[in-house]
Amino acid sequence: MLNPQINKVTGEVIGAAIEVHRALGAGLLERAYRECLCKELSLRGVFYQRELPMPIEYKGLTLESGYRVDILVESLVPLELKAVDAIHPLHEAQLLTYLRLGGWRVGLLINFNVLVLKDGIRRKII
Repeated sequence: MLNPQINKVTGEVIGAAIEVHRALGAGLLERAYRECLCKELSLRGVFYQRELPMPIEYKGLTLESGYRVDILVESLVPLELKAVDAIHPLHEAQLLTYLRLGGWRVGLLINFNVLVLKDGIRRKII
């Protein structure tokens, strides 16, 4: 059973992302959407961490991999942001790997390069 807080957090993130997309539209670089989404989350009083390092546990060792979660919201929900023509299975696999490595249950993959943002959001649960 999922923590009830997770649904609240994902709802808040989706609302903030829709606000950003309405203001900017499609066609910008990922970093522009990331900056604006962080600002929108701050305006809503939502705690987040940006560019969170994602080390890899391998054979009992913790290795710095160079991977980073774009945004971790309320220490519960990682966000993987994209500004691409289409979501590919590799993008979804990346988020699922982050969920597994970080011990999180739910994550959001958000592609801002769409006409209607709801078409660019994928909610993944493990």
